[in-house]
Amino acid sequence: MNKPVLTLAFTTALVATLATTAGCAVTRNQETVGAYIDDATLTTRVKSKFAADPVVSAMSISVETMKGTVQLSGFAKSNEERATAEKLARETSGVVAVRNDIAVRP
Repeated sequence: MNKPVLTLAFTTALVATLATTAGCAVTRNQETVGAYIDDATLTTRVKSKFAADPVVSAMSISVETMKGTVQLSGFAKSNEERATAEKLARETSGVVAVRNDIAVRP
């Protein structure tokens, strides 16, 4: 292939790729990239608090965030652990609400 044809082919492929992926950068309910990053930051902050806390098992409790609402799920060893996890999440700066779906294992 000669250079102009190769350049045109590359440019066409690049434009097609950008056109198809630009609208798909974030797929969670059409959330903006900024909001997605904010939610990821909140999730990290909550998980860090869990890891630093002696009562909460960070490995047993999952944290997901959507538009500032933190959802906790997984299993706790006691009601105290469940309540502490919720309290830590609520006290995290930027958290709008907490949905506590943690189950207590007997």
